[in-house]
Amino acid sequence: MTVQERRARERVEIRELILDAARELFVEQGYEGVSMRKVARRIDYSPTAIYLHFADKEALFKELCGRDFAALAAVFQELSTIRNPKERLTACGRAYIEFAVAHPNHYRLMFMTPMNLPVGEEELKNRGNPDQNAYAYVRSLLVECMREGLFRLELTDADLMAQTIWAAVHGVAALEITQCKADAIDWRSLRERSDLMLEAIMHGMARTSEHLPDLTKTP
Repeated sequence: MTVQERRARERVEIRELILDAARELFVEQGYEGVSMRKVARRIDYSPTAIYLHFADKEALFKELCGRDFAALAAVFQELSTIRNPKERLTACGRAYIEFAVAHPNHYRLMFMTPMNLPVGEEELKNRGNPDQNAYAYVRSLLVECMREGLFRLELTDADLMAQTIWAAVHGVAALEITQCKADAIDWRSLRERSDLMLEAIMHGMARTSEHLPDLTKTP
């Protein structure tokens, strides 16, 4: 390995160290409670060293969020082989909860850390792109379900439906992360709670069985 290659690898390793420390601090103290100096102190580096990698706290925070949201979108993309859009939507709900539980600090940063930052140009570009944005992916699935006549005809607002489903899966995920170690409640398993919630949501939106199209038939 050349000197240049070793330095490049070390730079990547330091950048990852900074990101890991920053994620922990943002989750613990919130966006407003974190400073670049605190991030530096967490990993025993000087603030100057942090600024060599990130211009400011906002850049650091957006890098973390961009990575984490892209990871969630990639999880949804893996489900694209499921032909029935309603089944794919249900699978996305399960995958969302599994992602949250597998990566609790990532999830806390993404969805449980208050923030009020301006939306960047890259974020605006990806906002409606199902390949890059998990919300856009779910919304596109809902539009597909409506187009194929799988939902009640009066349900025409894809954003309202997406946000309602999001609220439901977030509730299960957030409870699992923050409350389910407590002994005050006899908690049922995560899978049982997830499946019942998704079944209730899908059943509530679905048309009655006699009106459902047969998706197994080739047009």
